[in-house]
Amino acid sequence: MSEASLDVARAIAAAREIIDGRDLQANFADILVTAEHAIATLLVALMGDERKAAKMLNEGLVQGIEQRLAFHASRRLL
Repeated sequence: MSEASLDVARAIAAAREIIDGRDLQANFADILVTAEHAIATLLVALMGDERKAAKMLNEGLVQGIEQRLAFHASRRLL
């Protein structure tokens, strides 16, 4: 399995853990709070400092997420 395929599998596994059987429509706000906690925890663990973590969020992660969403949307149109 390629590294890209492994990344997709990891992301799906993480999403399943974050959703944890909750109803997506009824509990979307709670699910997003859990996702925020997970992302913040991961950024602090990686960067070792809250300021560096915030910088990574603003300068790297947001743009990367926007690009992935745009890519996903472009694939839907095909």
